[in-house]
Amino acid sequence: MTPYERLLLENKAWASEKVHMDENYFKRLANLQTPEFLWIGCSDSRVPANEITNTQPGEIFVHRNVANLVIHTDVNLLSVLEYAVEHLKVKHVIVCGHYGCGGVKAAMTNIDFKQVLNMWLRNIKDVYRIHNDELEAIPDEEKRFDRLVELNVMEQVIHLAKTSIIQRAWKLEQRPQLHGWVYGLKDGLINPVFEMDHTSHLDRLYEYDFGK
Repeated sequence: MTPYERLLLENKAWASEKVHMDENYFKRLANLQTPEFLWIGCSDSRVPANEITNTQPGEIFVHRNVANLVIHTDVNLLSVLEYAVEHLKVKHVIVCGHYGCGGVKAAMTNIDFKQVLNMWLRNIKDVYRIHNDELEAIPDEEKRFDRLVELNVMEQVIHLAKTSIIQRAWKLEQRPQLHGWVYGLKDGLINPVFEMDHTSHLDRLYEYDFGK
């Protein structure tokens, strides 16, 4: 049996078990999606949103990319954000990074990862530059790495707050709350490191005027 055939077999076993436990399980999922949360996480296979939060399908709307970045030219992410905020009416948007993130680690080096990945990782290098004094003051390389993971999450939450999507929802409906979390691969625990909500303020150049 090939690896992909095993996945298909496991899918059948999983679906059968769900129906055995609750015959209406898939009927409910097919007709309803009302998540309270949008999860922007890392693509790392060790950090599945539903599993580490012990939630069921339908409870979290998910977008994942390398190193959980919020980039203002990323139409993929922005379309997910707009759909979640404007149509699903999520109450919380979570950016969840994780300690030991390969993308963050790679951004701390001078290795040439070729054009596309270099371009993507440069966004994390910018986070390092912004917080250079704090990071360079940490002598232990592993602790500096962990701190950059936390600071990267914080900066991505701020990037969310800079979007007109979030600011419009804040002004009209006082939602969603933004959360920056970091998951620990070694202990399975989530560390909340940053939050913003409709009362938070940015530099005025980033705040949109939607009229009176």
